[in-house]
Amino acid sequence: MGIHRLNHAVLFVRDLDRSVAFYRDVLGFRPVAMTPDGFTGAAFLQAPGSTNDHDLGLFAVGENAGPSGAGRGTVGLYHLAWEVDTLDELAATADRLAAAGALVGTSDHGTTKSLYARDPDGLEFEVVWLVPADRLDDAALAARKRIGRLDLARERQRYGGQTRGGVGVSVPA
Repeated sequence: MGIHRLNHAVLFVRDLDRSVAFYRDVLGFRPVAMTPDGFTGAAFLQAPGSTNDHDLGLFAVGENAGPSGAGRGTVGLYHLAWEVDTLDELAATADRLAAAGALVGTSDHGTTKSLYARDPDGLEFEVVWLVPADRLDDAALAARKRIGRLDLARERQRYGGQTRGGVGVSVPA
């Protein structure tokens, strides 16, 4: 079996409308009309610029649902990572996440520049920019062995704010 990419993710959420609003307003996902007739409590969303049928499914389980214990006492998924094309988009996303009170951290992993955030149910996700293959140097590759503080201004100066990330890595050259 040759896996090409993650097609979509499905999350259980407490309040469907609140979660749809978060992913729509903060991350730019757009609702896709594909909920089966007679089925309630679900929404399907597509990421900006995606040609995928849907990238995210949300299923409401109700306000009484407890928080995820994954990683704190149960096994489970830690997070999903969504990739953006440019460092300018990563910076704009950081601003939107911070304004929504959702940004919980940033990291420089050498070859990736990452934001970490939590949705309204506390589910963590990552938004990442990948250094293009032709810009990978010894310093970026060596930095994969540590987690550094992300300095977006410095990275934008180094790579350029509009440099398309992931080319030759996650995006064909």
